[in-house]
Amino acid sequence: MTLTELRYIVALARERHFGHAAEKCHVSQPTLSVAVKKVEQRHGVVLFERSSADVRLTMMGEQIARQAERVLEEAARLKEIVAQGKDPLLGPLRLGAIYTVAPYLLPRLIPALHARAPRMPLYLQENFTVNLAAQLRRGDLDVIVVALPFAEPGVVSRVVYEEPFCVVMPPRHPLTQQERVDARQVAAENLLLLGNGNCFRDQVVQACPQLSAPGGTDGSLEGSSLETVRYMIASGAGISVVPASAAASWPAEDDLLSVRQFSEPVPVRKVVIAWRATFPRPQAIDVLRAAIVDCPPPGVLIV
Repeated sequence: MTLTELRYIVALARERHFGHAAEKCHVSQPTLSVAVKKVEQRHGVVLFERSSADVRLTMMGEQIARQAERVLEEAARLKEIVAQGKDPLLGPLRLGAIYTVAPYLLPRLIPALHARAPRMPLYLQENFTVNLAAQLRRGDLDVIVVALPFAEPGVVSRVVYEEPFCVVMPPRHPLTQQERVDARQVAAENLLLLGNGNCFRDQVVQACPQLSAPGGTDGSLEGSSLETVRYMIASGAGISVVPASAAASWPAEDDLLSVRQFSEPVPVRKVVIAWRATFPRPQAIDVLRAAIVDCPPPGVLIV
């Protein structure tokens, strides 16, 4: 099988739709369909079950698609080694970051990184941790910024900074009378959290065990993003726990919100950069970390 045929198979396995797969491969639908059919005929196997409503992998197709992904990743590594072997800071770096980090890190990171490596543009992706990890393993991303706990086979991670959590509430909330707020007080409130699937929700519950106790999160409302949660707080729907970088990015003269620090022990999260152990440009990772250290998000502690 050629690399082109493998790309068609992988795209169709992911998209499960000939038209969408063809768009991903920048070819016409007939071209992709005929190529996949020829592979099946040449090797005497059926890789996909086809119907008018769906395209599904057969058992053989699943095995072939997984192996094809690995082959394509290794082929991409060969190209990277050839093109960037002389200069690891030449060419794009594909960076992924979780939703609760990207908006507060990237505005500072991009100019700092450009100053250090002007010929290494960033290709950016925001997503959930589980999706970023899968893209990293497949080779679709070179490095990701996520929060602990995080562990993947064949992936190296390094802590970059610690970030405390803050309590955000409407300005007339009773807790605004305190300089610092205890986590147990937060657990007794109508708490606004990010929806299921967002790792920051899990980080909050892990850092504040009281929130996972019976009644701790019962009846809590959910927001799709920290900005949505911010406006829900401003409307009086409840209070929330947010990372310090998010709170610091909001207008200091905001009359609709009040921010308070937690009392000791202050809940924190550790943010890491993670990359494949086989990634051929470790110098690019070093420069990325140095740029983050130079210009970290507000409110964090460099480790």
